[in-house]
Amino acid sequence: MSLRIGINALYLIPGAVGGTEIYLRSLVEALATIDPVNQYFLFTNRETGAGLVPGQPNFHSRPQPVRAVSRPARIRWEQTRLPVATARLRLDVLLNPGFTAPIWCGCPQVTVFHDLQHRRHPEYFRWFDLPFWRALLFASAHVSRALIAVSEATRADVLAHYRLPPSKVVTVLSGVDEAFFAIAARRRPEPLLLSVSTLHPHKNLDGLLRAFACFHRVHPEYRLVVSGLHGFFTADLLELRDRLGLRDAVEFPGWIPREDLHDLFARAAAFFYPSRFEGFGIPVLEALAAGVPTACSDIEPLASNAGGAALRFDPGDIDSICAAMLRLTGDADLRARLADAGPRRARAFSWRRTASETLEVLKSAALAAGP
Repeated sequence: MSLRIGINALYLIPGAVGGTEIYLRSLVEALATIDPVNQYFLFTNRETGAGLVPGQPNFHSRPQPVRAVSRPARIRWEQTRLPVATARLRLDVLLNPGFTAPIWCGCPQVTVFHDLQHRRHPEYFRWFDLPFWRALLFASAHVSRALIAVSEATRADVLAHYRLPPSKVVTVLSGVDEAFFAIAARRRPEPLLLSVSTLHPHKNLDGLLRAFACFHRVHPEYRLVVSGLHGFFTADLLELRDRLGLRDAVEFPGWIPREDLHDLFARAAAFFYPSRFEGFGIPVLEALAAGVPTACSDIEPLASNAGGAALRFDPGDIDSICAAMLRLTGDADLRARLADAGPRRARAFSWRRTASETLEVLKSAALAAGP
């Protein structure tokens, strides 16, 4: 039986929502690859642009006249007009890949939770954002037929903070883009340390800068590039960079085209991911797939995802991060071992598997609703 599946992409603002954009685009592309049978209807906004909806005949664009750059407008549309659109299309199930779901909807819903940072670390949120995160995610968790957690760590957080039956929360691991595996063969490392991260407080990029300042005194020939969305910690990071005397050694190029990002991975001598909290951590897998010697925080889910293919450090200890920089740049045997282990470890994560397991959750939610 062919299902009519909606995908709520109203939250997508290209280049402005970080890793959830990579998740959405990769998942949709993978679904189009594995599933020629079910009918998909993607609800997009005015900013979405071309390229999200695959060209396969079972994928259909349903643009909505709302601008997601206005979060209140997007939420109002999601809560009032999106349910009407889903009813008109007689959907069997609606997938919400970006945390929030319509509180009322005429069909079963599956919602993806990428993390529960607003409950674990509310101190990282602006005071005026936090009440909306609490209310909308609480409602979404309870109205959805099923929740998808992108890691076991996120699933544990969801079950710890919401009174939900464990069977309602399913772990479906995220994947890694196949394009990163091809980078390993064309790598030409130079004195460049790379981090890919949104510039938000929990990413611990201030700690990375302080560690790099220590490292840079020993190796002044190295540069640090932190590529990612300029979040609301950007001004603090720029001020800290200048105060540490690193203006000419550290770059924050922002969200860049994927081709330019691939080039950075090809040129990087090592990759660092110092986050204090993470729901999954796709950039770590991208670095592993590309064969870049990688060091990351010794926290879950990063530790489980990377396994023994990455050097790990205490994100709260500047000396520990600096020591990892010194090891990765000074130990040729370690670099060779990690460069070899990285792609093999990353092969355990694929968007095709993510799509296949997500589709099974969608089918179960739709069929549980009955005829």
